[in-house]
Amino acid sequence: MSSHILAGIDFSAPAQQVARRLIGVTVLVNGVGGRIVEVEAYDREDPASHAFVGKTARNFAMFGPPAHAYVYLSHGIHWCMNFVCREEGHGAGVLIRAVEPLLGIEQMQARRGMEDVRLLCSGPGRLAQAMGVTRELNAMSLGAAPFELLPRKGRAQVVVGPRIGISKAVDVPWRFGLAGSPFVSRPFR
Repeated sequence: MSSHILAGIDFSAPAQQVARRLIGVTVLVNGVGGRIVEVEAYDREDPASHAFVGKTARNFAMFGPPAHAYVYLSHGIHWCMNFVCREEGHGAGVLIRAVEPLLGIEQMQARRGMEDVRLLCSGPGRLAQAMGVTRELNAMSLGAAPFELLPRKGRAQVVVGPRIGISKAVDVPWRFGLAGSPFVSRPFR
């Protein structure tokens, strides 16, 4: 099996395909995490993508091999975690927007200073804080510790809509979520 296939997903595929397939997959960082319920796809041809400007010191991991993490600081406050897609050098990824907490919930609550399980990982910054994602994970393989990806069980009913919090390509329907999940960052319409 190729090293870029994890949890039954071929990370060398286009970001939109990988994003859809990630819904329902369990992601853990040092044993803490849960079921992915919301993601967004980004590609170098997309003006909303960090890769659109080409390779930089900030986004170099997005141009690295597939099935690796791209972690960046958003607005100088929140870490955000992406999974790199396509072939090395292309510049594509999937932002992990929301996770349904399943393992390490007490640790997540302590990190976030809150009890409400529904809000622990509802949004990319909250998710990173709850799961202990920092810049140190940037460019690391998703196939090795501290990461663990577990295949989804059964089929996931996926809903699609426009991405959130961007100013370019705002109507592109590259936001994917688990239908009916109360753990998404914002309801799908």
